[in-house]
Amino acid sequence: MLSLAGCTLAQGIHIAPAENNFDVMLREGGIVDLHTLEELDRNQRIQTESRSSATVSKLDLKANARARGAYAKGLRLFVKKDFKGAAQSLEKAVSIYADFVSAHNALGCAYFSLGENGRARDEFNRAIALDDHLTVSYMNLGRVELGMGQPSAAQSAFERASAIAPLDSNLLMALAYAQYLNHDYAGVVKTAQQAHSHGHLGIATIHYFAAASWQAQNNLEQTRGELETFVSEDPNSPFADQARQTIQQIDAAQVHPALAMTSSAPTYAAENSAPSLLGQKALQDFRQKQQIAEAEAAESVCSNCSDASPPMPTSPTPSSPTGKKSFTFRSSVDEVAVFFTVTDHGRSVVDLKQNEILLSDDKKAPAALFGFHTESDLPLRLGLVIDTSTSVRGRISFEQAAAADFLQQVVKGKDDLGFVVGFSDQIILAKDFSHDVKELSRGIDQLAPVGGTAIWDAVSFAADKLADRKETQPVARVIVVISDGDDNSSSVTLKQAIERAQRDEVAIYTVSTRYVDPQNDLESPGNHAMKALAELTGGASFFPGYADRLKGSLAELQQFLRSRYLISYRPAAFQHDGRYRSLEIVARRSGHKFKVNARRGYYSDTN
Repeated sequence: MLSLAGCTLAQGIHIAPAENNFDVMLREGGIVDLHTLEELDRNQRIQTESRSSATVSKLDLKANARARGAYAKGLRLFVKKDFKGAAQSLEKAVSIYADFVSAHNALGCAYFSLGENGRARDEFNRAIALDDHLTVSYMNLGRVELGMGQPSAAQSAFERASAIAPLDSNLLMALAYAQYLNHDYAGVVKTAQQAHSHGHLGIATIHYFAAASWQAQNNLEQTRGELETFVSEDPNSPFADQARQTIQQIDAAQVHPALAMTSSAPTYAAENSAPSLLGQKALQDFRQKQQIAEAEAAESVCSNCSDASPPMPTSPTPSSPTGKKSFTFRSSVDEVAVFFTVTDHGRSVVDLKQNEILLSDDKKAPAALFGFHTESDLPLRLGLVIDTSTSVRGRISFEQAAAADFLQQVVKGKDDLGFVVGFSDQIILAKDFSHDVKELSRGIDQLAPVGGTAIWDAVSFAADKLADRKETQPVARVIVVISDGDDNSSSVTLKQAIERAQRDEVAIYTVSTRYVDPQNDLESPGNHAMKALAELTGGASFFPGYADRLKGSLAELQQFLRSRYLISYRPAAFQHDGRYRSLEIVARRSGHKFKVNARRGYYSDTN
């Protein structure tokens, strides 16, 4: 049996135990050994310490000065490896303020380091009972369960942590490790695939777990593939040559020996001095401007489409389905669905008729029309994505109240479903799909400001989550992003986030929390990025300018969401070639042209 050492405190300090207490029993003939655990712990330390801060509980903000003082003293003693003294101070902290989540976590770490695993587990479970959306509590619980020889319970804890922060690469690494111990080889492979689909710097080792899992299933071809992925991701690893030798052995159809596990963590060069905060901000703005330019340049806009666009058929083709019949975007009958809104001088146009619309797909009129609906006819699938980075600390309470009020207005009845995502430099699923507005509001209320900003990761996650949900009828898939638009932590780019939303058929609406820039100040990278994200996915952007205007903007957005239209049709001359097809929708009434907000195109599928 293998066990993980170490414990993580809410402040982002990685604590090593007093002694290296790895209990290792190697799987004979396998490719996992002690190096795995050393590198996993090293990687945990690097990732944790590199963050500006770790996730904290909203309850901790209510701790009084005496409790915070005892807690701080406990942390200082812990760092000095005075675990007994640390435990005494932390016990005092929780006796003063019983709901001190971080103190319970730290106390559990102290007990764990003293070898009192049962008491450590009780403290981590107490932290979870107080606040069930903190990944650090589940991560620590999983570690102590491993220390107590309970890999199944550890896997359960890591699964719960990963469900909250599904893009956290270190959690996926820990989960894959526990799955491997439990011989859940299919689970290891799935977890490795999940990590590989997103940025996962520093955990190339997860592909070794996947390779070991395929090996355990006697699938040498897949084993070879995972080892190749490892080498490509970490070619300078001191164990990369060993991986290459194993690949050669597999190619030669030889019996491959047990392998030493590789180093997963990249080598980081020490810097003599860190760049100034102003320098970091300048680099951040420069990179964000590059991403905006990249996203806008990549968007294939129908710039030559004119007012003479061919008209859309004014009635459904007799053989085509109509009404609310279920359909699938780019299905076997090449059906395309487009949501759009129409405004006149900023006011929503809610009574548009089908014969007042002109549509072109790849500069051609549709071959057949399947349906025309108002979105009020369709169930809503809403992803509410809220910035919880340190930059919003001064206004988070106001934003939470406004967001909860917004949900009350847009989620109506059991046909509508929403979920809540908070993002800093981690992605937190605060509440999964639900029609219960109270539960969704509770998820919003649990969020606390901390850390950097990974807005594009959050958008990509939310878009995929909407697309992955199986539906039996047409639904409106929408993401609402509340943020200042300044990204500094994402593993994906703005362009990639937009492309993912386009492929997932999701419209994004953005509401800026920036209070210093006028609405059209495109010199602000954050504002520009929020505009691009919305406009290139068929949504709209809102810039309240002040905190007291936020509710007004969300109320206006609510009208947008409930006054959208849906067209479904068959494109003319459609080919399954995977290329981008431009879209243009023109709306007119009595010669007066309205403003249309719609996505500008889509990607055809491939056979």
